[in-house]
Amino acid sequence: MSSSQIAVILKSFDSPDEVRVMQKGRFELVHLGGMTIGRATYEPGWKWSEHVGPSVGTTRCPVEHIGLVLSGTATVAFDDGHVIELHAGDLFHVPPIPHDSWVIGDDEPYVSLHFLGAEKYAKRNAE
Repeated sequence: MSSSQIAVILKSFDSPDEVRVMQKGRFELVHLGGMTIGRATYEPGWKWSEHVGPSVGTTRCPVEHIGLVLSGTATVAFDDGHVIELHAGDLFHVPPIPHDSWVIGDDEPYVSLHFLGAEKYAKRNAE
């Protein structure tokens, strides 16, 4: 294989392909190698059911997620009462069961990368 056949693509969240802005947060998307990778940044006080749900027409997030928490702490809460905390360094899989989520704490934003579900997240008709 010659060097002219090697196509390495570099992208950065400093110049995302798309940004979905919401109250107290933003979700940046980068399309790379057939994948859509998302970066969520939520300020203290952010809650999915309050700051995303109304714009997409539902009270719970239906999207499946696989990701990595970069900083901060958040929860994933299911209607059956299960509440899971996500901390910096955690890899997570959230099934496509409707759930709510919110940032824990008053002094640090929550930031995570999303490797599955990013293309559908915070969009109307995500299912």
